Amino acid sequence: MASNGIRDRVAIIGMGCTPFGEHWDQSVDDLLLSSSADALASAGLGIDDVDAFWVGTMGSGVSGLTLSRPLQLDYKPVTRIENYCATGSEAFRNACYAIASGAYDTAMAIGVEKLKDSGYSGLVTPNPTNDGSAIGIAAPAAFSYLAPAYANRYGLDAQELKDVITRIAWKNHKNGALNARAQFRKEVSCETIAAAPLVAGQLGVFDCSGVSDGSAAAIIVRAEDAHRYCPNPLYVKALSFVAGPASGPIDPDYDYTTFLEVVRSAEDAYRQAGVTNPRAQLAMAEVHDCFTPTELVLMEDLGFSERGLGWKDVLAGVFDLDGELPVNPDGGLKSFGHPIGASGLRMLFECWMQLRGEAGARQIPSVAAGKNLALTHNLGGRPGACVSFVAIVGSELG
Repeated sequence: MASNGIRDRVAIIGMGCTPFGEHWDQSVDDLLLSSSADALASAGLGIDDVDAFWVGTMGSGVSGLTLSRPLQLDYKPVTRIENYCATGSEAFRNACYAIASGAYDTAMAIGVEKLKDSGYSGLVTPNPTNDGSAIGIAAPAAFSYLAPAYANRYGLDAQELKDVITRIAWKNHKNGALNARAQFRKEVSCETIAAAPLVAGQLGVFDCSGVSDGSAAAIIVRAEDAHRYCPNPLYVKALSFVAGPASGPIDPDYDYTTFLEVVRSAEDAYRQAGVTNPRAQLAMAEVHDCFTPTELVLMEDLGFSERGLGWKDVLAGVFDLDGELPVNPDGGLKSFGHPIGASGLRMLFECWMQLRGEAGARQIPSVAAGKNLALTHNLGGRPGACVSFVAIVGSELG
């Protein structure tokens, strides 16, 4: 089976993103109207110029009516998408394929979620029936296995491990403090993070992403048409989405130090984009830091660090805003929270800002140094049983 990709065949010409947070005074409709209006304005288009729509949401709407009603669409095709925590990315992937196929000239991918109104965190729909092998614990508990497993495999003592996951949270809060759209816009000291109450296992309050509402949107056209609308579009280099066999929970060889789904999707994306050394070639990465140990493991699964050395790279500042490869320069899920349907597109919005030199105080120096590729990553599910998405976008063709 081949994964041929659509490298340089489609482009993003406009994006919008609401602030993420506790939007008690805004409805799902309000959030969709806001992000779509900003995306259309940045592309110089009206709503009637868009041929088809993909809306991603986990629990804030069913069917295409979720979007067509608030936007009062004129009988256009609207597809509602859901794929766990990668829902927003899946909306983007499907919209890109539709444009690349020639079925439509212009498409919108948009994601939304209002978690605060639901009263729940994380996945907001009931779990389906299963064969009994699924882990019947909350997400923080499931992801808490990553930390001691990593320490045991690579010989970290308890304090070294604490320092590493604390620094990841510190870095992401430091970045988020520079972002007006983030839910949490305040730096937090390592001392405060390390002393926070425990939630599950070794995970404290600051090791877990927040609960928030938000929406983000992208306008997509064929690459050859991009400059008709936008002087500095982003070109899609790779889109990879994989679902694993979900055998981790019953596999005695699975040791909770990797997400095999991430490894496979990253390898596929790098082949599509022609990336051979991601740490050297990427200007930045937005990764799914649902919990701080997740980001640590992802640094190795995505090929940013050698196996067993990711923790040293974290402590050395490799992934800081001014580091060799900035990771989550917008603050990540840690600062934004995680409205399921919106997170993947929010990540792309940061790539849009950074690669175009519009990120202000958090602008990464790697772009000025000549790097023009950015990566986004989502995963959905649990360690050993998840889906994974990796996208690579760039500011230049070829």
